[in-house]
Parts: sequence; structure tokens; C-alpha cells
Amino acid sequence: MTNRLEMPSARRLACPMCGTEFACSLDGSCWCAEESARLPKPVDGQDCLCRDCLRKMAAAASQ
Repeated sequence: MTNRLEMPSARRLACPMCGTEFACSLDGSCWCAEESARLPKPVDGQDCLCRDCLRKMAAAASQ
């Protein structure tokens, strides 16, 4: 039997901007941790963005 605390879980998400499906690892090893962009957390019931939309939004915010 595997202890559930030992197995990191991942969520399947759809980007609220473009609809692209991606995985979010809740164990801290998510792909977004590798990104240099740091945007505010989503609000109003939205969830995380996909990698492409995160990069686009970060580029727009830096201009």
C-alpha cells in the first residue's frame, strides 16, 4: 500500500486564456517553477495559465 502523502499529485488544467490542457504538479516541481516570470496568483475563480500564456502575459507586463 502506498502512502498518499508520498505520491505527489498532479492536476489536469485547461488554460483560462487559450484552453490548452496541461498538468500542474502540487509537489512544488511544477514547470512554472522553472519560469523566470512571476505574476500575481489568478483571481476571480480562474486557475493557472499554460506556459505560452504565462510568457505572453509576463512580456506584456514588462513593457
